[in-house]
Amino acid sequence: MIATKDRYFIAIAGNIGAGKSTLTGMLSAAFGWEPFFEANAENPYLADFYQDMPRWSFHSQVFFLGKRLEHHHELLQHPGTAIQDRTVYEDAEIFARNLYEQGKMTERDYRAYQQLYEAVSAFLPPPDLIIYLQASVDTLERHIQKRGRDYERSISTEYLDRLNRLYERWIDHWTTSDVLRLPIDHLDFQYNPDDFATIQQQITQRLTFVNSH
Repeated sequence: MIATKDRYFIAIAGNIGAGKSTLTGMLSAAFGWEPFFEANAENPYLADFYQDMPRWSFHSQVFFLGKRLEHHHELLQHPGTAIQDRTVYEDAEIFARNLYEQGKMTERDYRAYQQLYEAVSAFLPPPDLIIYLQASVDTLERHIQKRGRDYERSISTEYLDRLNRLYERWIDHWTTSDVLRLPIDHLDFQYNPDDFATIQQQITQRLTFVNSH
């Protein structure tokens, strides 16, 4: 049991199919933390977005930004430790940037989105710890195929690879809070108790370190 501090704000980051939601649920159950899951099912633009990214990219990203900010506010009000499935930072630094760089979000829309993101993120307390699930594209595609969401079937290998490179660039330059990298290509934390126990131990050690600094 982690007892070095009354409460923490923990975020799980990672590409599509990395296992963020699964790990969020497992850690929530193991440590008694309050989970805040990604709002994929609630996004009314997501299915349209995957079919026509240039048309729906701005709408989808603004929805995610709003929902993530809502979650951020809620978890900061929570009296105990909260764990978030994907951060508000990923929406801007990974997904919106990728859409703009690919020409699937106009410069006007991207600038409007960035101004909104920068204005609100400046007031957000950062996580105490970001857990970054680092996975190869092969692993991501295997996970995506296994969970079988219809709107994800059209996600290309190239798209996942571009996101992976943006994730690496973002996490390499993130200094606002501590980061625990978890390479998951050879981990099966969902079905292997030893792998999950190892992750729990690493998180406990990192939070102890965070508390001491």
